[in-house]
Amino acid sequence: MTLSLPIYENESRSSGATGRGTPRPVPFARAEHRSASTPTCGTIDEDDSTALGRAIDDAADELRNAFPPVRRSVPQPNRPEDLQDIMGFFTDTTLCIGCKACEVACKQWNQLPSDGLQFTGYSYDNTKHVGATTWRHVAFKEQINRNSDGDGTVQSRWLMMSDVCKHCHEAPCQHSCPTGAIIYNQFGDVYLQNDICNGCGYCVSACPFGVLGRADNEHDDGHAHKCTLCMDRQEGGLTPACAKVCPTSSIQFGPLEDLRKKAKGRVEELRERGNDRAYLYGCDDVGDYGPLSAFFLLEDHPNEYNLPENPPQPFKGQKARYAASIGVGALLAGVASWLLARSGGNRRGR
Repeated sequence: MTLSLPIYENESRSSGATGRGTPRPVPFARAEHRSASTPTCGTIDEDDSTALGRAIDDAADELRNAFPPVRRSVPQPNRPEDLQDIMGFFTDTTLCIGCKACEVACKQWNQLPSDGLQFTGYSYDNTKHVGATTWRHVAFKEQINRNSDGDGTVQSRWLMMSDVCKHCHEAPCQHSCPTGAIIYNQFGDVYLQNDICNGCGYCVSACPFGVLGRADNEHDDGHAHKCTLCMDRQEGGLTPACAKVCPTSSIQFGPLEDLRKKAKGRVEELRERGNDRAYLYGCDDVGDYGPLSAFFLLEDHPNEYNLPENPPQPFKGQKARYAASIGVGALLAGVASWLLARSGGNRRGR
């Protein structure tokens, strides 16, 4: 994708100047030397036409940035045995004990700052949700229900889940990134390159799961940050830090095909034990998305775990919306032209 940059002209051009001078935008360059007889209105000299052409090229580049990048198929090896497995996470919430070892390990390995020690009141934690400095978050949800027999007794239970980036196969954050900072790495994971991120925040608003955050606090870089699925550890043949330290194997890491088979077998096992509420979220299609690379085994409605029931794909139907916008604009322009022509004719008639 081509990015347009502003045109700058150096203020200081003397031979004694040591620096480049203070840059100032020059959208349209002017001819500095004109004779007294040269008209200054209604003509475009050579420098003006060059600058005008440059401005048109910049506008064309910006127009391209308004559309999502063209997605091309990834080249595949000639031999099937050379295909690399796509890795991912399977999180079994029925095994989560809320120890937060995954949160601590993630912060320690990725050198993420703490989120303070203030008790939020939303849950038994101080991180609240996944964001720029919390790439793994263990949520606590207490449910209190009264018995239906009317004896006044109360039953309660805890829902616990370690949330993380879903590493979608058609990630809207990757679609919306104007700088190409978000890519799919060699492991098939959605990876954010912080040195290319410009901090625009488009990816933050595009993600329906709310897993991206922008570091906006004092002394932060202002860039977006998210889970990398421990790409550096994978390159060394190591398991991601969160899955490595999980004491109950609630977080499992491995090839996605193997994890999906294991997850379906786990659901069957729970149902044989009488747990009819167990089901998989993101193992197959969910909302406008296909299978997720980080999926979950849940026991209640997705909203109880701060997950959307039907996550929308913001780029779905975008061409139709663009066409509708252009059509409405053309219609309004036609109506405005007709009204102006009519009002002008009435005045001439008077």
